[in-house]
Amino acid sequence: MESTEASRRSRLNVTHDSWELIWAHVHRVLVVNLGIAVSNLPLLVALQVTHQPWRHPVFFGVLLLTLPGPSLAAAFVCLGATTGDEQASVRLFVRAYRQVFRRAVLVSAPFVLLVIAAAVDVVTLRTRALGAAVVPMTLVVVLVAAAAWPVALAHVAGGGSVGRRIFLMAPYAVVRHGRLALMNLVLGFVVLLLVNQAPLLGLAVLPGCALFVVWRNCRVMVALGDPVAADDPVVREGRCDGTDGIRGGGESPAMAGH
Repeated sequence: MESTEASRRSRLNVTHDSWELIWAHVHRVLVVNLGIAVSNLPLLVALQVTHQPWRHPVFFGVLLLTLPGPSLAAAFVCLGATTGDEQASVRLFVRAYRQVFRRAVLVSAPFVLLVIAAAVDVVTLRTRALGAAVVPMTLVVVLVAAAAWPVALAHVAGGGSVGRRIFLMAPYAVVRHGRLALMNLVLGFVVLLLVNQAPLLGLAVLPGCALFVVWRNCRVMVALGDPVAADDPVVREGRCDGTDGIRGGGESPAMAGH
């Protein structure tokens, strides 16, 4: 009996290094959550003021084109720069936000515009004669564009440049790594749903945890044919789920910017 109790106590024992790793991860998540909430504060306030944003398309369109993309790219920079037991800082998020803002907007805007335009088409055509033929294809466009959006931003966060290839390679990476893309979409939907139900608690806890998984998935997808990114430890770990074919070497086109 005594040996059983001792073994149970030993299982619950956590080393000092493990506690440092746990708290470093918690700190990193909290910094990302704070940065995302503050950088998207105008959009969050506007959504609280009106529950029908589609009645103000210009105002909300400008906010959607300029705010979420850079904040997500800055979050990816923080998650990538503070792996292991290193702690993130608010200063790091601010510096990353300023550095990637322009490139993130240029990459994010086309995907956001495509999602908005396709969603409007779905709403407009769903009750018309052409709806049965057009709506399913339009929904596929919405899903692919929404899944390719964080992949392209992960490319920017990793130091990649803005070019025509990223707008082709990000959707291709999403189609090739369908399971990872589906996981990202499900996580994003769940986070948005929970934040909508409990805004303060959701923004304080959920975004950083979900984005950590999304970032790792996007690093695997964005490394498609990129020898530099393929040497990323995150990418090497991600191959255990069936993504062994992403290393470069002439098998697929390289991502732009490296």
